[in-house]
Amino acid sequence: MIILLVIVLTVLSVTPCVAHDNVDEDVVRKIADYILDHTTFEYMSWNPRKTYQSTDEIPENQEVWFRDQFTEWGYTMGVLNMAMINLGNYLNEEAYINYPVRHVANGMDHYQFFQERFKNDRPHYRWPYGQLWTMKELDDCGAMGASVIEVYHRVNREDYREYIDKTAKHIMEKQDRLADGTLVRKFPHEMTLWADDLYMSVPFLARMGDLTGECKYFDDALKQVFNFTKYLWNENKELYYHCYYSDLKRNGVAHWGRCNGWVMMAQVHLMNFLPKGHLKHEQLRKNLERQILGIAKYQNEAGLWHQILDKTDSYLESSCSAMFVYAIAKAVNEGWIDKRYATVALRGWEGLKEHKITLDGQLKDICAGTGIEDNMVFYYTRPARKNETHGLGAIIDAGIEIIKLKRMMEQ
Repeated sequence: MIILLVIVLTVLSVTPCVAHDNVDEDVVRKIADYILDHTTFEYMSWNPRKTYQSTDEIPENQEVWFRDQFTEWGYTMGVLNMAMINLGNYLNEEAYINYPVRHVANGMDHYQFFQERFKNDRPHYRWPYGQLWTMKELDDCGAMGASVIEVYHRVNREDYREYIDKTAKHIMEKQDRLADGTLVRKFPHEMTLWADDLYMSVPFLARMGDLTGECKYFDDALKQVFNFTKYLWNENKELYYHCYYSDLKRNGVAHWGRCNGWVMMAQVHLMNFLPKGHLKHEQLRKNLERQILGIAKYQNEAGLWHQILDKTDSYLESSCSAMFVYAIAKAVNEGWIDKRYATVALRGWEGLKEHKITLDGQLKDICAGTGIEDNMVFYYTRPARKNETHGLGAIIDAGIEIIKLKRMMEQ
């Protein structure tokens, strides 16, 4: 009887950890598998409503778009591509890696068809792969460029390297900057600094530094982190503003959730690639830690974060919550911050599983693409959608790091 009791207690003490680990992996797989199952690499016209399996089938002057959102070419797909590679590497499953490999190849193999046919009569964002051949802003190339570098390590194509070098040239030489070198845009007002752009530049620059061994890319990435912090960090609230108007020398109105997520993830990507002996490695680590400790204060009782971080009457938003979970779990796993802050990431993941991830692997309540406006109502009323690509890469990365974190804590 005593022996039986000991066996039962042993099973009870071990099983929950194993079960949680399996559940978390199953959740991440379902999200990734949903994406794989709903990706077609086909095109669709609306008038007439028709599907085309290849560019060879598209009639002359027929307007088309991607049949599914997972084939599009843009920064959100760059985030997703890198997350799928991370998942494939972690699980040692090529099916997940094959998605970004095929996605990049599909763009490179077909963009010239649309470039030649439509380049003179439509804005670049109105045709498939328009952002691939026309780099006007960091949104067009930064995150996708980072994902192309990841694919390039596996598929050594000359046109991939040409695209990578073109992206580097745009970021380093063509993108608008302030006098101190801070990356900005010309809209919505002349020389506006967007918090989002830290992610649209730094992950690429970090990988470019790693790919080429040239310090100038790491140095520029570090410059962006510290300059963005100088202009956007609110010392009192310990949050980043969404923007800084250089013409007015003031910030915008909102501490928007996802822009704070972009800033945090950008720093994590840079920490991942920055040589440990770099003179500013510790300064970067402390900057990341400071943001993490600030964000932790705004986590709600369900473990999630609000669309406007300091406004509890704004909705609980999934993409920023996933970004914070990923970044904090990653920082703990890598030893960049104290292990005691693991609970912030763990509670956030449980909140996402309980409230935002459906049983079939869909992520709810992802804020749609968001520009900059000078009223809080704009941020309050941004639509929240299911499976918006702005959140899918982050939720996959979050799940991977949570699995690693739980396994580390069991040791």
